[in-house]
Amino acid sequence: MANRIALITGAGRGIGAATAVLAARAGYDVCVNYVADGRSADRVAADCRAEGVRGVAVQADVGSEGEVERLFAACDDLLGPVDLLVNNAGIVGRSTAVEDLDSETLRRTFEVNVFGSVYCARQAIRRMSTAGGGKGGVIVNLSSIAATLGSPGEYVHYAASKGAIETFTIGLAKEVGGVGIRVNAVQAGTTDTDIHAQSGNPDRPAMVAGTAPLGRVASPADIAEAILWLASDKASYATGAILRVGGGL
Repeated sequence: MANRIALITGAGRGIGAATAVLAARAGYDVCVNYVADGRSADRVAADCRAEGVRGVAVQADVGSEGEVERLFAACDDLLGPVDLLVNNAGIVGRSTAVEDLDSETLRRTFEVNVFGSVYCARQAIRRMSTAGGGKGGVIVNLSSIAATLGSPGEYVHYAASKGAIETFTIGLAKEVGGVGIRVNAVQAGTTDTDIHAQSGNPDRPAMVAGTAPLGRVASPADIAEAILWLASDKASYATGAILRVGGGL
């Protein structure tokens, strides 16, 4: 029997990379999406192949509708139609108070985090829907505890984008449950990746670790395990769920 196929956006590093390798270990052929760092994405794809499955890296900016269409077409050609979509790609934008937030940061944050997730989900549904001849499937969106904490003085724009993702998750789950598709989200806590350094706030993980009940931030593998659980048959009755993996925060 052919392997199931997973498409993971923003999978060249961090949570996406950990999710790609874990999916490969679970027997998925994996399409590793990336936007800029092709070398890193190629390494992740190679790590997937080392698990005995097919792994390919495909460049596309999920904030572009046309590039998302190309991404899914490439996955079709190289691996086949997707069974699992993980909407992981996301940006924080620079750390700033709202009064100092520039329009480009705001636009790009919603373009990648919200529009990109919708663009990708739309393409996945067209391939998964049993009403259109598909076999069904699973979509897992990446949210953040920022959606409920608000991130004042740092990332309110990012928090708002993740709030939108949670509403999207709930509504979409109700819309496509009848055509064989489950849709859930992981509400991730602060994770030890380079996203904070890129936003100009490199000390944030250490700061959060000091306040978290578990005394540490998440590793990418912590979040990846939650994603793969939601994708698995063990979560077959879970849809429209927002799974908080925040270390107690």
